[in-house]
Amino acid sequence: MGTEFLDRALAGLDWLAARRGRSAAMPPHLRTGIEGEEAARSYLRRKGYTIVAWRWSAGNLPGDLDLIAWKGPLLCFFEVKTRTAHDMAPAETAIDFHKRNILRRLARQYMRQLPNKSTPQARFDVVSVYLVPGQKREITHFENAFGWSEARREERI
Repeated sequence: MGTEFLDRALAGLDWLAARRGRSAAMPPHLRTGIEGEEAARSYLRRKGYTIVAWRWSAGNLPGDLDLIAWKGPLLCFFEVKTRTAHDMAPAETAIDFHKRNILRRLARQYMRQLPNKSTPQARFDVVSVYLVPGQKREITHFENAFGWSEARREERI
């Protein structure tokens, strides 16, 4: 009941902000991204995740971590990809080698600031959100979508 109420309250506040013109100054792609992150956050809370950070930034490093959550003793870093149409390539394929490295660097920085002496077990998840007008929203969660390291493959043409 609590998360459902919170979801409705956030939706109401978004509606009120749009009505008062505050969100009009924000570009549509950023509004779509924020709406997708809010949908992912609600979805993950219903799945039992404890969200501890949203759009976390290290300040001294480029980029941000969309969502950070605990699932029991496991720390999860989420990248959320939101689309308003089904394109040729799925939303989750937009996370390329460079983006994965940025996320890894940010995750390491986040873990350094944790008060525990030991490093928790952690993973990287991807959540794709489709907010297609006139259709029910679609959310797909890819657990352990990529790891802490990978070899870069040289692409040949």
